[in-house]
Amino acid sequence: MSLQKQVMDKMKEAMKAKDKVALQALRSVKSAFLLAKTESGAQEELTEEQESKIIQKQVKQRKDSAAIFIKQNREDLAAPELAEIAVLEQFLPEALSEEKVEEVVVAVIKRLDASGMKDMGKVMGVVSRELAGQADGATISGLVKKNLM
Repeated sequence: MSLQKQVMDKMKEAMKAKDKVALQALRSVKSAFLLAKTESGAQEELTEEQESKIIQKQVKQRKDSAAIFIKQNREDLAAPELAEIAVLEQFLPEALSEEKVEEVVVAVIKRLDASGMKDMGKVMGVVSRELAGQADGATISGLVKKNLM
């Protein structure tokens, strides 16, 4: 079942349960799916990878917002963002631990025979593709830098 269908099903459940936080999060994802479909040059249907990237982007936006709100001591604004993150993360694959991500990074560095920061782009590209949806870019970037130095 596609992520779009899963989101629609959860949206119906949220409507029936009158869960406003879940409904808001799911509507924003549905909107992002529709925008991606109507972009110029877009295919009629989104691939599962594209759907996953859209949800990851939505989660990242909320994490960034929540971090800003917490930094400004606005827990009242951070709480809904964190609640929406919990709703959206159920559609993403299980995140890998930092140790597992580092194992993949080290393996890719050896496979590409990378040495030094000049090869960071190559390593980042390969690792990002291999771990799509399982680790965020900041974690991957930090580990690539650490292991290339």
